[in-house]
Amino acid sequence: MSITYAVSYAGTLSAISPRNQFINPNSSSSSFGFSACLQVSQQLPLFVGSSILQLDSRLVLCKRRQPLPFVVRSSDHPQNADPPKQYSKREKKPFPVPIVDLRRAARERVKNNKDKPKRPLPPPKNGMLVKSLVPLAYKVYNARIRLINNLHRLMKVVRVNACGWCNEIHVGPYGHPFKSCKGPSASQRKGHHEWTNSVLEDVIVPLEAYHLYDRLGNRIRHDERFTIPRVPALVELCIQGGVEIPEFPTKRRRKPIIRIGKSEFVDADETELPDPEPHIPPEPLLTESPPSEIAPPSSGEETVSLAEETLQAWEEMRGGAKKLMRAYRVRVCGYCPEVHVGPTGHKAQNCGAFKHQQRNGQHGWQSAVLDDLIPPRYVWHVPDVNGPPMQRELRSFYGQAPAVVEICAQAGAEVPEQYRATMRLEVGIPSSVKEAEMVV
Repeated sequence: MSITYAVSYAGTLSAISPRNQFINPNSSSSSFGFSACLQVSQQLPLFVGSSILQLDSRLVLCKRRQPLPFVVRSSDHPQNADPPKQYSKREKKPFPVPIVDLRRAARERVKNNKDKPKRPLPPPKNGMLVKSLVPLAYKVYNARIRLINNLHRLMKVVRVNACGWCNEIHVGPYGHPFKSCKGPSASQRKGHHEWTNSVLEDVIVPLEAYHLYDRLGNRIRHDERFTIPRVPALVELCIQGGVEIPEFPTKRRRKPIIRIGKSEFVDADETELPDPEPHIPPEPLLTESPPSEIAPPSSGEETVSLAEETLQAWEEMRGGAKKLMRAYRVRVCGYCPEVHVGPTGHKAQNCGAFKHQQRNGQHGWQSAVLDDLIPPRYVWHVPDVNGPPMQRELRSFYGQAPAVVEICAQAGAEVPEQYRATMRLEVGIPSSVKEAEMVV
């Protein structure tokens, strides 16, 4: 906002007279950005030698509003964003909620519950299932099976390269040129990757966890680590959520437990209850297709449809797993990728991360987030598969996306909105290094 001042003087010889002050609005002021002027006039005496000069002074104040530039900003969908930080083996994962906030919330909870009767524990803390989440557990389990079967078919038409020395992968007809290999003898190869064929385990990380027959039972000891079966961590979460798999039986209580201490409880008597009815699943469980039945899509339309279905299964699996994790606790080691589905972590001393000797191989358990249970495996996004290859000097202009999303995008599926920022689809990529040097 600018204010313009204009002063006009008119001088006449006259006798001394009292000051006359008056205010004349020159134009009406407005609050909608229009200009407004205010004129103030008064007579001022000026002594010049023995004479007195009467000056008629007029002060005009003009206030004009300058137009401001119109800028559109969006915090929900930024133009570009960096992928989640990858912590090195020497760094500990941060807590999802700072430990100071956890302690403050615990003190508030104790203060609010003081001198109040204890309320019964809600499921699943009382040993019962959350009935409303049982259909969701079945959907998550079937979404995982559909994702695996569809990726087997898509990887026959979409090339996925894997480095033979490290765990990095790249989706495209050939590998990327970036020197980011950290495998054995990487210094001799100057960080270059040696690309080979990939398998499904390179795209979906095979993360396993111990199967618990009783999720409220005793913690797994170190000497029991080889006697308890291990299953995929997401499958174990679905089993605890209500999925019935004959190969992995689990204890289903029909009455809440009876607490006799802070960490001690007894099961309620269920002898007077009638025999349980046979379990009827909300939907039939799918199975993985054998390798002999996996066939690539026969046409381009089938490839696009398969990619859309795969992306939908990916979103359904992650969204459903996030809801299940709110009710059924999942723990992760802060030093290694070990995951445990249950209220407390196991006691197996098999952590081999940085400085594990100081902890005697014990895990540093903390609350897990969705990316700990389902690692997304970010890869470089190829702007144009049929265009020129990616250039090493333009690395800062390329985006990244989860491997599953990149495979579906190259197969013809539409990219969801939440991945467009990290893929940098709205960012123009220079055609040459000389053009990139002119970018501010």
